[in-house]
Amino acid sequence: MNELQAKIRIDELTATLTKHNYLYYVLSKPEISDFDFDMLLKELEQLEKLYPHLASPDSPTQKVGGGVTENFIQVKHKYPMMSLGNTYSKEELLEFDTRVKKGLNTDAVKYVCELKIDGLAIGITYRNGRLLRAVTRGDGVQGDDVTENVKTIRTIPHVLKPGNYPDEFEVRGEVFMHRATFDKWNERYRKELEAKGYDEEEIKERLYKNPRNFASGTLKMKESKEVVRRPLDAYLYFVYADNPVANTHYESLQLIRQWGFQVSEHMQLAASIEDVMEFVNRYETEREKLSFDIDGIVLKVNDYAQQEELGFTAKVPRWAISYKYKAESALTPLLAIDFQVGRTGAITPVAKLQPVKLAGTTVKNASLYNADEIQRLDLHEGDWVYVEKGGEIIPKITGVELSKRAPNALPYLYATHCPECGTALIRKEGEAVHYCPNDSGCPSQLIGKIEHFIGRKAMNIDSLGGKTAEGLFRKGLITTYADLYSLTYDQLLGVDIESVEDGEVKRRTLQEKTVQNILAGIEASKSVPFEKVLFAIGIRMVGETVAKKLTAHFVSIDALAAATVNELTGVHEIGDKIAEQVVQYFADSENLKCIQKLRDAGVQLISEHKPALKLSDSLAGKTFLVSGVFSISRDELKGLIEAHGGKNVSSISKSLSYLIAGDKMGPEKLKKATDLHISIISEEEFRNMIEA
Repeated sequence: MNELQAKIRIDELTATLTKHNYLYYVLSKPEISDFDFDMLLKELEQLEKLYPHLASPDSPTQKVGGGVTENFIQVKHKYPMMSLGNTYSKEELLEFDTRVKKGLNTDAVKYVCELKIDGLAIGITYRNGRLLRAVTRGDGVQGDDVTENVKTIRTIPHVLKPGNYPDEFEVRGEVFMHRATFDKWNERYRKELEAKGYDEEEIKERLYKNPRNFASGTLKMKESKEVVRRPLDAYLYFVYADNPVANTHYESLQLIRQWGFQVSEHMQLAASIEDVMEFVNRYETEREKLSFDIDGIVLKVNDYAQQEELGFTAKVPRWAISYKYKAESALTPLLAIDFQVGRTGAITPVAKLQPVKLAGTTVKNASLYNADEIQRLDLHEGDWVYVEKGGEIIPKITGVELSKRAPNALPYLYATHCPECGTALIRKEGEAVHYCPNDSGCPSQLIGKIEHFIGRKAMNIDSLGGKTAEGLFRKGLITTYADLYSLTYDQLLGVDIESVEDGEVKRRTLQEKTVQNILAGIEASKSVPFEKVLFAIGIRMVGETVAKKLTAHFVSIDALAAATVNELTGVHEIGDKIAEQVVQYFADSENLKCIQKLRDAGVQLISEHKPALKLSDSLAGKTFLVSGVFSISRDELKGLIEAHGGKNVSSISKSLSYLIAGDKMGPEKLKKATDLHISIISEEEFRNMIEA
């Protein structure tokens, strides 16, 4: 791999890992397994070692967690909340032991072995024996203040009994939910959905996927009264204070247990790496007997003086490591490969499997992602395949048992035409996915757009599930999401809805109560704020975050529809590709008809955001690119530009008026601006401009 190829791959990995960090830590909606994430992270680390000058200060290899949510006050950690280095290899545990002993120049090292609970990290500060504040990991530097929600956890004391503890200290641990509690809540939720008329397929889609994500979502709820109803638990595993409370980690755990904190009984002081291995092997088989989920073990040097001597890297402590258990695997026959069409036209191959028990559930399908994955696995008809499943992630095929392959087995070929509408598929250069280009006539894409529109994060139309919406489409009652607002009671009552589940056609009739619920949900969706409406209409590359930025800037659908590519890229973090998709969407007359139907129905198409403060027109007609570190945040600086009539852009071109250069600005931008003879000014020079 040459330097250019390395840069392209580093950029790809950085974008992918940043996205999945956000999905896991902030949204609690992971899309890939821990193992897949860790393998991508290791690849990025290796490339950055080979090409250190290509490594960004914002690289995922230098970050912890995935940021903070917007629902809580952010609090800076007094003691940074670092992550741990991890491994799936027992050989690497032995190497860790060797490094530790070499770094300390002694073989006299003891370890504390603890279970790696699959939950949400929390830091809880006590002052004068009273719970002061509880903060999530966030990005490791700051996190969300979830104090009121943590106070609902019965095993976390609000006030400590008298004891010999510091005036102020912080305990850290893991918030989680026991499996039995999770199952009880899912069963309750199932009954609620059944009462609202959802069918089995829709219920499966909406049920909570695993205890970790349910616990994470619960801890970040705005209403503490609701959190009380969802029993969370916590184990504490570390204590921080200005002065050490003990000489060893094991002693400190015994001490905080005496203070009234719940410390896991599943821990062990290991005198040697052989004792560590025994602990690892024991819980690899016994973890299913636990009442909660774990995904590995954590190993820490016991002696605090030795911990201090070993120190830290930029991201992780050198005195601790986590060993992760590999996901459970099963061997089962591959029956067929189906090609499914998404709302954007993307084709997703899905393996149909002979049902097999895996991680507590029956697995029938597995994602194959794209043509490259099928080719990599070299799948043939009748193959026996290995399947893995972790958490809520769609199961995936990891390999083929070649000893079971028939001699005359034919390889699977990727689809050439859309399985729904028969249109020839296309694959854009540089992309891994095939697409059906018939976005206005392909039934699967039209149904997908409607299902996206009614989703919880979009219009949140209660009682109208995906299968019901598909049934209404197949009956000809709706052809677009905008048609939902024209539905009447008489049209819906008694309609037979057909859906296909596991190859069987199932029918149900819409009864009076279901129809009333559907219409009430559609009516309620008219008050959904504009930012969610914009996300719901399904413009490519306009996710939740982008929709918020666009609605805050343009305020109304009309202003957004009239915006040019240049005006769109003037919005912070809106690049050329997003801008082009927005312009392309509003250039389509069919899309404009849908928008008009939404307007006529009374859907919110104007933002509640107030327009940005206007201070002057002194920068009118001028464009600015902000790059580097300044005395204020870049967003604040961009706000000043817009307040004085200027426009922000995201890239350097001949039309750029000024490049505002701060500390640590990238040399490539500086060179390009110089080559194009663009005016380069400092923050001070910019302030002089607006003050003048």
